Parts: sequence; structure tokens; C-alpha cells
Amino acid sequence: MRWVVVVAAALLAAAMVFFSSPASAFAAEAPDTPGGDQEATDYYFGGRIEFEGDPVPDVVISISGNGFDGETVTDAEGRWRLYVPEKEDYVITVDEETLPEGVIVDPAQLPETLEPVQGTTASFEASFGLTNTAIINLFLGEGERQTQSFADQLLVRFVNGLNFGLLLALAAMGAALIFGTTGLSNFAHGEMVTWGAVAALVFTSFWSLPFWLGIALAIVAGGLLGLALDAGLWRPLRRRGLGVVQLMIVSIGLSLALRYTFQFFIGGATYQLPGASPQPIQIGPISLSYIDLISMGVSIVVILGVAYFLLGTRIGKATRAISDNPQLASASGINVDRVIRIVWILAGALAALSGILWAYFRPGVRWDMGTQMLLLIFAAITLGGLGTAFGALLGSLIVGIVVEMSTLWIPSDLKYAGALVVLILILLIRPQGLLGRKERLG
Repeated sequence: MRWVVVVAAALLAAAMVFFSSPASAFAAEAPDTPGGDQEATDYYFGGRIEFEGDPVPDVVISISGNGFDGETVTDAEGRWRLYVPEKEDYVITVDEETLPEGVIVDPAQLPETLEPVQGTTASFEASFGLTNTAIINLFLGEGERQTQSFADQLLVRFVNGLNFGLLLALAAMGAALIFGTTGLSNFAHGEMVTWGAVAALVFTSFWSLPFWLGIALAIVAGGLLGLALDAGLWRPLRRRGLGVVQLMIVSIGLSLALRYTFQFFIGGATYQLPGASPQPIQIGPISLSYIDLISMGVSIVVILGVAYFLLGTRIGKATRAISDNPQLASASGINVDRVIRIVWILAGALAALSGILWAYFRPGVRWDMGTQMLLLIFAAITLGGLGTAFGALLGSLIVGIVVEMSTLWIPSDLKYAGALVVLILILLIRPQGLLGRKERLG
């Protein structure tokens, strides 16, 4: 009977994903006028696609870079336009599946201002000149498309998912420790992630401090934010005996207050940290930048450090004791408030580091960037088991890999839904999560 329920739930989730997705995700249609399917800005790329002198309609063209993604379709005259928020460099990609059979974008006829992306004929780097618009006419020619095999695509997405899962784990482990020691579902944890990226932006770009000093100060600022939140808000509320639901509502209000405070000070633009979007390094089919390699290395080292803190230090063991039974831990002489204070400082520092790495992974620093991670953080914590840091690590890795690999079968706009489907299926089989214990439920 259990497997019948699981299969039925899987079919229901798949149907919901299929029917709730916009039609454009499966069959794109050209707008009435070039750029009419987007929000107009002061900056745009545009042009015309031709093959043997004739316009080519219904070709899907996408753009990405600086934390922005967009897509459009050529009209009957082969014309297209893509609006962007800032006058920066972007990568424009022609969807080869929408081109006529046996033709490619002819590299020999690309304008000199375009730089082809290694490993493909359909992606190239584009930039603006002196004006706020850039006209790019693309000419198709006969040729063989450069494509990756399914196995190569699987490997590339797995590595990207592992990178994403590791940086997600930094934030999720901190949030899990907070939940385990206080019972608080902190909806402001996404803003703690944003705070780390914003602090790094201020120290390195606005104040022009040395890069590594700015990053170190941003992580310290994350720990100080955790200290300030616990000392100024959460500890007084705990002492007044507020329930879990009341504390959760307070965290939602705190999340909104912090989010719009960030917007007030840095605006709605996307900012880049120093060294963002470096030249990728090709390792077989995998394309990684040195920042990706540093990000994965730093994440692994920090995660191992947190594991040692929890398993090999007195405060770490006290943290686990409070998570299991706070009343018994207090009765045995553990200073619960002191341990919780340390947990908040650690969680703030981990969230700040996660925000910095997230800004390089996207790339870009935005006032609402942490909000995009919040649902995935909660999904990872729930999937791994509520209140356990190692469960949050396992859940983050699963979520990160599923999110990236799911784009092989579903549109990229729906990739986060794939992680939630996996969460539902696992909870149907094991409600307490992968590493959780049943006594933590209810």
C-alpha cells in the first residue's frame, strides 16, 4: 500500500509540474514586436537571423550574465530583441534545437565584437559599445553542430550540482543548528545570507579594501549579525516564554525588514564582486573557473571544521546535547544561553560565507538574493532531518545535485520544483527525514 501511495504521489507531482508550467516553457512563441515579451529597459541587444539571405523565424535566443537571465523568439522577419538591466557583458545563446536541420550559426560571419564560447558554435560573449544598444545580426550556414553527449551533460550538471550543494550546505547547517537548539524556524536566514554578500561588496568594491581582507571582514560581520540578533531579539523573546509559532512570525517580519533595508541602501541593481565571471578552465567536458574550484575547496574545509566542532569539542558536544534534550542539558550544568549564543555566531558566519560563494556562483549581489535560497535551505533541512547539521549537509547535497541535473529533462525555470518533488517522495517513505529520529516529530 505504501508503494501505491508513493507512485500516486509521484504521478500527481509530475502532473502538477507539467500543467502548472507556462506554455512558453514547452513551445515558445514570437512576440508581436521584438522585445514585446519582456520588461523594457534602457539597454538591449537586438538584431536579425538569416540563412541564405532569408529571415529565420521561431528561433529561441537566450541571454545570461550578471545575475540576469532572459529569453525571446525571432519573429517572421527573423528579428529579435533582448532587454538587460545593466550595460555589462553577457553571454547570448542560440537554441540549436530551434534552427533548421543541418545549419549552425556561422562562426566565420560573426561580428568582431563577439567572442565565441569555447565548445559551441551557438554561444558567444557580447558587450555594448558607446551606446546603450548593440545590434547583432547572425548568419546561419551549413555545418555540424557541436554538442555534448548525454553522459558528458550528466557529468557537467553533477559537478555543478555538487558545487551548489556544498555552498547551500553552509547556510543549511547553520539554520539546522539554530532549529536544533532553539526550535526556531528562522525565516530571516536568507537575509543573513544576503548580509554576507552585501558586506563583502561594501568592503571590497565600495571601500576598496584588499580582497582577502574584505572577505574575512564580511564573514566576521556575519558572525556579529548573529550575535546581535540573539542578544538584542531572540534571547529576550525566549526569556518572555514566546512559543515557537510566535517566534516564527517574528522571524518573518525580521526577514521583510532586513530585505527592504538592503534594498534601501544598495538599490535594486545587481553588483559584481571582484573577479566575478573569470575565464573558465576546460577539464574534459567540464568547464569550471578557478573561483568554482576555490569555492568547492573552501566549502569542504569549512564543513569538515564544523564537523570537528560538533564531534570533537566540548561546546560542540554541548550543542548536540541541547539539541537532543535542552531540559536535561540544563540540569546537567550546561549553560544553554551561552551555547545558543555561540550557535548564532557560527550560523551567522556560515550564512555570510554561503552568501559570498552564492554571489560568485550566480554571479551577482542583489538585495533579495537570500530569498531565492531560503526555500532550498528549508528543503535541505527537512530532507536531511530536522535539527541535525549532518542531515542538513546530506539534504543540501541531494537538493543541489537534483536541481542542476533536473534541467536535462525539465525546463530550467522549473528546476527548483524538481528538488521539492524529491523532498515530498522521501518524506512519504521516511517522514523524519534521512538522518532524523522519529521522536523529533510532533
